Amino acid sequence: MDAVIGVMIQSLILGVMVLGVYISYSILDFPDMSADGSFALGGAIVAVVLGYGISPIVATILAILAGLLAGLLTGILHVKARISNLLSGILVMGILYSLNLRIMGKANIPLFNERHVFTIIDNPLIFSIVMIVLVKLSLDTFLNTGLGYTLKAVGDNAQMVKSLGIEIGKVKIFGLMISNGLISLSGAIMAQYQGFADASMGIGTLVLGIASIIVGQVILQGINKIKESSKILLGTIVYQITIYLAMNMGLGATDLKMITSVVIILFLASGQFRQKISLKRRSVRGWLNVKSGKSIKEIS
Repeated sequence: MDAVIGVMIQSLILGVMVLGVYISYSILDFPDMSADGSFALGGAIVAVVLGYGISPIVATILAILAGLLAGLLTGILHVKARISNLLSGILVMGILYSLNLRIMGKANIPLFNERHVFTIIDNPLIFSIVMIVLVKLSLDTFLNTGLGYTLKAVGDNAQMVKSLGIEIGKVKIFGLMISNGLISLSGAIMAQYQGFADASMGIGTLVLGIASIIVGQVILQGINKIKESSKILLGTIVYQITIYLAMNMGLGATDLKMITSVVIILFLASGQFRQKISLKRRSVRGWLNVKSGKSIKEIS
């Protein structure tokens, strides 16, 4: 039971990161590799600040601000320096890796003797639920504002938005800042939950985020009444449980990347399979309607 609760807490904390990846990857169509660095940046900032005896709330806010700056840097490289989205993300990821080591002074900082949010709050599960609900509702509210609709429009059709006189570069930078801010927040909370910050803790963050998005969208494919953010959070939980079960079947930590790829392939393949079945059903229904129409004419 403790293991299940642990997986749930981890899923909810990572859910914040996945919502951040959702903004850049799904809304802006921007595969932001700097996510790997931003996640570790959140952990590095919070670990160092907590070491000075500063409040965990202040430490977490500083981690979010650092994430916003990381997103700003990626956005400036892409929009102002006209570097491709993939390369700008990779460059910032490299910068952040070295920066995180500079901030921490070493590759790993334990937090077991520090006062952090999980030493203050008795129930980490309740804390994680409250946090993810607040982040999700805030994001849903933002995406329903004028600026949120503009952000989605930039990802869907940037040229159309540009023709309306809106400066799409600023909107992209703003979106990347929110994305990396959320990812850094997730890294800060994860470091406090696991009891240490590590310079390599962000490796694979973008892949994990994309995998969770794909899983959520495939499971709830065609159900339009459920918000996209809810689908993504469900996908994060299902993905983490799948990884947990795979690891408990005897696979080692070294197999994690292979498991991740296999899970993504399975869900993508099942999504395509379901689409094919749906198309066949529609064609059969259409054929039956045509047949019934002809029969009615013959009778009349």
